[in-house]
Amino acid sequence: QVQLVESGGGLVQAGGSLRLSCAASVWILRRFAIGWFRQAPGNGREFVAVIDWNEYTDYADSVKGRFFISRDNDENSVYLQMNSLKPEDTAVYYCAVHQVGGYHSIGSYNYWGQGAQVTVSS
Repeated sequence: QVQLVESGGGLVQAGGSLRLSCAASVWILRRFAIGWFRQAPGNGREFVAVIDWNEYTDYADSVKGRFFISRDNDENSVYLQMNSLKPEDTAVYYCAVHQVGGYHSIGSYNYWGQGAQVTVSS
């Protein structure tokens, strides 16, 4: 059974930082790319970042230079370090397992975590 568990969300002031964690089985981390998506109220779910088993990373233009994705197989986790946070980063953040297709497409991911709320106050 594939299980993803996000943690690390919370409330932060604009300009602050948060680190999200996504815990998953080690066999998943070593075989599949893991993506982060987010969904703000009234909006669709959008791609944020992805990391694959070769440490290849990609980011949405809106977070490049501010967010950084990494993985630690010993800790069975993927992390999303979020710096210089803005109110428009407020959303529920999800990690997901990539199955097939483009990394930016929601339909390319087949397992999702429950989500972590991130709220950035102005």
